[in-house]
Amino acid sequence: MPGYFLYHSIGTFPGKAECMAAALSEFSGVWSAEDDGQWPAALAARQRFIDAWSRLIDAPQGTLTTAENVTSALYSLIGGLPSARLAGKRLLVAADCFPSLHFLLAGLAERFDFVLDTVPLRPGESWVRDEDFIARWQDDVGLALLTFVTSTASHRCDVARLAEHGRKMGSIVGVDITQGVGVTPFSIAKTPVDFVVSTSLKWLCGTSGAGVLQVAPDLLSACRPELRGWFSQPNPFSWDLDSFSYASDARRFDHGTPAILASVASLPGLEWVAKTGVDAIRSQNASMTERIIGCALDNGWVLRTPLDTDKRGGSVMLTLPQGVDPVKTVSTLRSDRLYCDARGATLRLSPGMVTTDDALGTLLERLQQLIGSRQRRAS
Repeated sequence: MPGYFLYHSIGTFPGKAECMAAALSEFSGVWSAEDDGQWPAALAARQRFIDAWSRLIDAPQGTLTTAENVTSALYSLIGGLPSARLAGKRLLVAADCFPSLHFLLAGLAERFDFVLDTVPLRPGESWVRDEDFIARWQDDVGLALLTFVTSTASHRCDVARLAEHGRKMGSIVGVDITQGVGVTPFSIAKTPVDFVVSTSLKWLCGTSGAGVLQVAPDLLSACRPELRGWFSQPNPFSWDLDSFSYASDARRFDHGTPAILASVASLPGLEWVAKTGVDAIRSQNASMTERIIGCALDNGWVLRTPLDTDKRGGSVMLTLPQGVDPVKTVSTLRSDRLYCDARGATLRLSPGMVTTDDALGTLLERLQQLIGSRQRRAS
C-alpha cells in the first residue's frame, strides 16, 4: 500500500476516482445531449458546489461565489473595493503568506495607491507570530490579509484574536483558509471576517480551478468589481448595453461565462468531507501528526511546525539537515511509494484519511535511515 502524505497539495479520499468519474460522466451526458437543457443543469451543478461551500464555512446565503483560484479571487475583491478603503493606507500581510498572493499585491500597490507592508519572521523562526502581526497593525491599515494555516510551517493563526483587533482598527480583514479548511474547523458565523478566499484542493480533495470568494454582506454591498461581465447582473440575459447593474449578492463578483467542470469535479470531495465530518478528519490526522512530531523530537530533527496543537494545521514540516539532499530524499521515498514533497530544505508531510498506520510507520523508519539521529533542538 502506498503512503500518501500530500494533503497540503492535492487531497484524496477513499473512492475519489470513482466518485469524480461518475460526476463528470453524468455532466458529460447532460452537456452532450441534443436539447436545450445544458445551461440550466450546468448552473444548478455550480450552485450545488456553492451551497456545499457555504455550509462548510457557515457562510450566509448569497455571500459566496466561484473563482478560478485564490489569486483571482483576491484580485476581484481588491478591484471591487471603494477606492477610499485602500488609497493612502497600508495593506498588511505576513511574510509567510502564500507567495502568489504577495506577488499579486506587490503588483497592485502602485495602481491602488496602498503601501504593501509585509510583517517579517523573527530571525531563526519558521512563522510570523500573531503578536508581531498585531504590533504592526494600526488604524492606517486599510486591509489585513491573514493566512489561516501556512504552507511552509503549518502554523495556524488565531483568526478570532486578529479579527477582533482588526475591527478596533477599522480595517478590512480577509483570510486565506486554503491550507486549513477541511482538516481544521472554520466558521464565519463563529469568527466573523470581511472576506474569505480559498481553493477546493488540499483537505477538501477537489480539483484545481475550483476557488471561492466569500464576502460579508456589509462589504459586499459596497463593492463595485471592475472585473465584471454579463453574469455580474441580476439577470445575465439582460443585454441592454445602457442598463448594466450589479447583482445584489455575491454574483456581482462573477463576470463572463462561468466555468463549471471544476465545480462538478470538486463537489464529491466537499460532499465526502461533509459526510465524514471535519472533527473526524482532524482526529485521525492529529494522531498521525503527533507520531511524526514524537519521532522528530526523539531523533533531534528540526521541526518547523508548532508543537501546540491549537497553533497547528494538519501538516508537519521538517528542516532537513545540511548534507541531506531534499530532492534525493523525496525521490528515495517515492521509490518506496511514500509520497511527500519539499520546499527548499523543508520536508512537508501531511497524512490524511487514506494514509495508513503501516505506511506512517514505514515513513518514519525510512526517515531515520535517511536523516539519521541528530541532536538538534526543535523550533
